[in-house]
Amino acid sequence: MAADEVSRNDKNARALASAWIDSWNRHDLGSIMAHYSDDVVFEANTVVARWNRPDGLLKGAAELREHFRRGLELAPSLRFELETVFTAPSGYAALYRRDNGNRVLDVVELDDRNKAIRVKAFYLEAQA
Repeated sequence: MAADEVSRNDKNARALASAWIDSWNRHDLGSIMAHYSDDVVFEANTVVARWNRPDGLLKGAAELREHFRRGLELAPSLRFELETVFTAPSGYAALYRRDNGNRVLDVVELDDRNKAIRVKAFYLEAQA
């Protein structure tokens, strides 16, 4: 990958992460979901806690939408602050801080339309 292509990839990943954070801060579920592929696979401890799924996996946009809807309901003052974005050819990792002080790292693999196809959310502290 040439240096200018790497730079474009980095800028694109940072723009995607910033837009995603903005969608969450507006509590706009439709806008949040626009960042995900229909066949997304999502893994997080919050899935274990909210849905009693020991593997922490959700499959598909419908399950993820309900998970996020529930999250917004549980945390009506939810806000994220983007700290930094790490990039790779296949996607990015966004490190951000929640309104409750918890830090989260979302590792996002993108499809060819720049939609999240696989996401793993890592929490510094337990999060329901």
